[in-house]
Amino acid sequence: MSQEVCDESSTCETCSQEGTCSQDEKEAHSEELLRKTIGQIKYKFMVMSGKGGVGKSTVAANLAVTLARNGSTVGLLDADIHGPDIPKILGLDLKRLEGLSQGIKPVLLYPNLKVVSTAFLLQDTDSPIIWRGPLKHGALKQFLGEVSWGDLDYLIVDLPPGTGDEPLSIAQLIGDVDGAIIVTTPQDVALLDSRKAVTFSRMMKIPVVGIVENMSGFSCPHCGKSIDLFKIGGGEKAALELNVPFLGRIVFEPEIVQKSDMGIPFVEALPDSKASQAFLEISKKCEEFTNNSGTKAASGKIETMGISKAKEMLKRKKH
Repeated sequence: MSQEVCDESSTCETCSQEGTCSQDEKEAHSEELLRKTIGQIKYKFMVMSGKGGVGKSTVAANLAVTLARNGSTVGLLDADIHGPDIPKILGLDLKRLEGLSQGIKPVLLYPNLKVVSTAFLLQDTDSPIIWRGPLKHGALKQFLGEVSWGDLDYLIVDLPPGTGDEPLSIAQLIGDVDGAIIVTTPQDVALLDSRKAVTFSRMMKIPVVGIVENMSGFSCPHCGKSIDLFKIGGGEKAALELNVPFLGRIVFEPEIVQKSDMGIPFVEALPDSKASQAFLEISKKCEEFTNNSGTKAASGKIETMGISKAKEMLKRKKH
């Protein structure tokens, strides 16, 4: 690629000399933009769940808001291509992404909290995204490499349930994910799948920050009695058995549902609630995790039989 004709800080789509470059040169330029963008981010966290319906996006959104309200500069990437709920949870569902010469401008919730989601690209909320793996991989690469994230303390990536295309792509594209946060509910079926998410992280050599037990108990607003809707303690037990940290329990509160439907982060609207206090403690543990120099070494204690197979999956994904 000729430096005389190309602006290396711009994306190929916005470059007036796009037609003069070969496909290989464009790919090399894309890789360079990705490398530079990732290099401006201190810590990269993936928020995962083994199955849907456990409140993973709610956890990711409110964790990002908590970190930002504590003074950190945060990016929140909604990598759930087919079910992008982050904009709705944060009250940004009417916003749209803007294309600039220097890349894509993310949507701001706060000056220090930047958000990107495929929902910002849709004409209306009922439009489905019907993409196969390669298209999703390309979109995630653009969201990482061509978005003007700037200098970030944290990038929180909200992944779809399971261990398929999107988690594999994010792990490959970032290359050095600092940690995975696993969200589960206490019942056995959710715990079974969350254990797979832990194993996936180890296969990808991604340190596990810990397990969050969501919807852990319900306090009746009328009598105050605690009710174990989905049992309690399962996430903590799984963390102990898998030898990973337990980050905390988030109680089920009707206000969480109401505020999320209204597009208001409940940690902002209800800072004194039990759930908000739990998020504050979880965010502190995430911050402590980044300061622990031995985390990545610790993540390699347990080897799995699937390392070579996982690498082959990533290789096929690239091509």
